[in-house]
Amino acid sequence: MIQLGYYTTTAAFFIALLGIGLAIFASAKKRNDAYEAARNAVVACAFFTTIGAVAVVYAMLVGDYQLEYVWAHSDRDMPLLYKIGALWGGQAGSLLFWGFLLAVYSSIAVMRHRKDRLELMAPAIATMLVVIAFFLGTVTFASSPWDRASFIPPDGRGLNPLLQHPAMVIHPPCLYLGFVGFTLPFAFAMGALVSGRTDAEWLKKSRVWSIIAWTFLGAGNILGGRWAYVELGWGGYWAWDPVENAAFMPWLAGTAFIHSAMIQERKGMLKIWNMVLVTITFLLTIFGTFITRSGLISSVHSFAQSSIGYYFAGFLIFLMIAAFGLILMRRKELSSAQQLDSFFSRESSFLLNNLILLGGCFAVLWGTIFPMISEAAQGVRISVGPPFFNQIMIPIGLALLLLMGVGPLVPWRRSSIAGLKKLFSIPVVLALIAGALLLLLGVSHAYALVTFSICAFVLVTIVTEFARGIRARQSSSGTGVLRSLFDLFAKGQRRYGGYVIHLGVVIIFVGFAGAAFTRDGEGTLRRGESLEFHGYTLTFRELLQNKLPGVDEVSAEVMVSKGQTPLAFLYPQKNFFKKSEQLASEVAIHSTWGYDLYLVLGDYADDGGSASFKVYVNPLVRYFWFGGIVMVFGGLLVLWPMPRRGALAT
Repeated sequence: MIQLGYYTTTAAFFIALLGIGLAIFASAKKRNDAYEAARNAVVACAFFTTIGAVAVVYAMLVGDYQLEYVWAHSDRDMPLLYKIGALWGGQAGSLLFWGFLLAVYSSIAVMRHRKDRLELMAPAIATMLVVIAFFLGTVTFASSPWDRASFIPPDGRGLNPLLQHPAMVIHPPCLYLGFVGFTLPFAFAMGALVSGRTDAEWLKKSRVWSIIAWTFLGAGNILGGRWAYVELGWGGYWAWDPVENAAFMPWLAGTAFIHSAMIQERKGMLKIWNMVLVTITFLLTIFGTFITRSGLISSVHSFAQSSIGYYFAGFLIFLMIAAFGLILMRRKELSSAQQLDSFFSRESSFLLNNLILLGGCFAVLWGTIFPMISEAAQGVRISVGPPFFNQIMIPIGLALLLLMGVGPLVPWRRSSIAGLKKLFSIPVVLALIAGALLLLLGVSHAYALVTFSICAFVLVTIVTEFARGIRARQSSSGTGVLRSLFDLFAKGQRRYGGYVIHLGVVIIFVGFAGAAFTRDGEGTLRRGESLEFHGYTLTFRELLQNKLPGVDEVSAEVMVSKGQTPLAFLYPQKNFFKKSEQLASEVAIHSTWGYDLYLVLGDYADDGGSASFKVYVNPLVRYFWFGGIVMVFGGLLVLWPMPRRGALAT
């Protein structure tokens, strides 16, 4: 089975090369037989890479520790779920997993669009296969999960303890599905540029794949934040780590592309801009993979330093030259016949949204690569920490939040000042009232007060849009509220699903604002002693020790009370993984809609008589997780197949 995995992965690489040649030939000669063969090559790549990925998982399950990759990332005592997750727990396996997902994604796409015209699809398939071939070639020749050791160890080292968390079984696949998914819109864009078909057809093909990729990438970022929150023990969920940034940047650029694409589909404008946006989004997915595997950055998320970064750097340069060269070559065909009619229009708000999103993306990119630039230029690595990112990204985030409320209310083409006053008077007044009430309640932190007020403004605009749509449906069809709401989604799925996404973002910003009121402290307690902290009483009761086959667990039992009322027992842990000889913490959290009480076990006496604790009170964190769920749900609503208009009347 293991040898079969190696041979099928290698075969998939050469099939991808053959498919590239067939697709180029089909595009140049307009040969349908070559086009069909290239399409079949994509499906064959998916089939063979699936066998390769399954073979690695099989090796993990049976414990073939002669494979260095299996030995380094699994052991006999690991739970089944983590043995499967070990496929993407290391560099070689993650690259194979990427190639597998991309091949499967691409095969679904070519089958979905199998009846589409050769002119656009053949170069698009060639682009997909170029990316597939790169990843499979890297797995085959540079970073192989099939390398064997000179002897068979009795057991493996086990997966990195930090990765042994349920969120890390779901988080990387979600990120990869997002990264990989943006290959398809890029491929359709390259197909349009090569074929000269620069109308909105490629955008229509890209729409579903862009939203799928964006939704998965957003879910992956949220899950990554959850993992960091419960596993790393520093009290937060986002530290502007370079690898976090690598996943956040394409999400920002992809958000800009999805919004900008609406303008081209509706008005035929921003053709060059959309080509640039989809290219930037895809290039950022490759760049993120490059920095995590090049050894150029230091991160708890990154892989070990290796020469594989040079392959990614070369591939990234090749893609930039090819893509922007094609855009430059087709710049005349991409010119727009229409121009913006007014600054006070939805088109203008979308364009401003794009500029701010890209500005934020560039700020994150600059902060991420600046340490590398400073080291190359001066020989000294100057680190860029959260204060830099927060200083820039908080105003950018608030501006984007404000635009989420402005955009839906502003009409297309143009609007008068009087019309805008009428549209915005109620949301603005209610937002000011909300801000004043919060100020009276003692909320004096400037950014938090502004954030809550803008959240109120956007929430009112979302509710207004739904209420207006429901009233219109009731007036025209006489249906009830729920049926009218269903009809809204059926007839305006992208629009109202987008409003649900906006609602999720509003809730996320409520969670962000809560971080302004975080409090932390620490103390050492003897058994039976208590610590008073911001209204909570923490009583250290005892130290518990548990020896398992692969790990020694030490946990502290802490009773949490408020006043005279017991709330919960918390058990923060220190776990020593014997095979990898690594220590990892497990935090304990008492969570409510108002606050999280977040407890970390520090040092402790061997006899269990005393222990040190780090404690945080984190307000409104639950809103961040809930907002993420709502945002992803909105993305699924946009994608979910709804009944056609004819079916609604039956």
